[in-house]
Amino acid sequence: MTKADQPTGAAERIDGEAPAQLAADLQDERLIRDEGLLGAVRAFGRRVRVGDLGSLPVVIGLAVIWVVFQILNPNFLSANNLVNLTLQCAAIGTISIGIVLVLLLGQIDLSVGSVSGVAAAILGVGFTQLNWPLWLTVIVAILAGSAIGLLYGFLFTRFGVPSFVITLAGLLGFLGLQLWILGPNSSINIPYDSWIVQFAQQWFLPPWAAYALAVIAAAGMFYSDLRRNIRRRKAGLSEGSMTIVAVKALLLLAGLCISVWYLSTDRGTGAMFLFFVVLVVLMNFFLTRTRWGRSIFAVGGSVEAARRAGIKVNRVFISVFVLTSTFAAVGGLLAAARLASVSASSGGTDTNLNAIAAAVIGGTSLFGGRGSAWSALLGILVIQSISNGLTLLNLDSSYRFMITGAVLLLAVIIDSLSRRSRESHGQA
Repeated sequence: MTKADQPTGAAERIDGEAPAQLAADLQDERLIRDEGLLGAVRAFGRRVRVGDLGSLPVVIGLAVIWVVFQILNPNFLSANNLVNLTLQCAAIGTISIGIVLVLLLGQIDLSVGSVSGVAAAILGVGFTQLNWPLWLTVIVAILAGSAIGLLYGFLFTRFGVPSFVITLAGLLGFLGLQLWILGPNSSINIPYDSWIVQFAQQWFLPPWAAYALAVIAAAGMFYSDLRRNIRRRKAGLSEGSMTIVAVKALLLLAGLCISVWYLSTDRGTGAMFLFFVVLVVLMNFFLTRTRWGRSIFAVGGSVEAARRAGIKVNRVFISVFVLTSTFAAVGGLLAAARLASVSASSGGTDTNLNAIAAAVIGGTSLFGGRGSAWSALLGILVIQSISNGLTLLNLDSSYRFMITGAVLLLAVIIDSLSRRSRESHGQA
């Protein structure tokens, strides 16, 4: 059996599978094979009982938040407000994708807010004052973010400086760089008719295009699961139920079509939000279907075991630091475009906290080795739903900070308890 044919997640262990985990995975496969949908439900229940909760807590939490705010203000789930909510999620959600990656390694990046501010400052000064072409300005801003990540990776792998210290220094240093780039201009307006501002504020998919993408997404899931079953069959492994594969694809199609229909009763699906979702899907693919992605989980689980297995650990660290800062730069550009302005406060206030909190609340473990790119999407939906709902209730930001902090603490407690439960069952 090749690595490409092995199942992802807990079963994808470079240093060998824990016996209890291997037995549990085989038990789940037999249940699904023999009992179909009922077996899948039973397997899911078993995983929940041993502490393998996945995204279940955040999904339940998001549903509770939406129900509560809808009861308190009937406008919360209106099409107009949900369109606004999706657009509010894109910028910080994009930054949070990078945080997911670095947390999977058991590391942290505290400077993503400052890096996003530097990218925004480059956009504002380069485009409006230096008269660079907009496409060139965007590329320079993104490359600046990548260069910062490369610097972090070099310092971490060459000198062994903890990522907490490196990025804390970066938070301060690149905040200063942002202020230096802006110079005496504390605020710069980005022309409203520029394509980047139009992309962030005014571009929405026509309904037919949104429905077409929904069909493509469902077909892509069906094809991906089908290929996985074929590979497992060729490798002599038990394959998943085709009924479950079809049901998953149909449920996804139904959910996406209903969402598209409802959002289309207002402005529709925002191009910026779609861009964010595409980034999540792509990163999920690279994490779960490539050797590089499996190496990230392996390094996050045990650096020494990954090194002994032949993984280029330093390359993994450097690539993740580069991507984290790159996503921060892209998020900074989206935030500046959304506001059509850049200022000394760009990337400041609670950008860092929300990006990190979104990854953790979405289900990425602070202990490394467990998480998903989807954590960025789920987590930022929770945070922005809280912010949006409190705004509709005319409550100030003090409540938002307190509630978000409580939700973050609850997410960490759940992660810690589920980790203990998995350890007690030999599946950590």
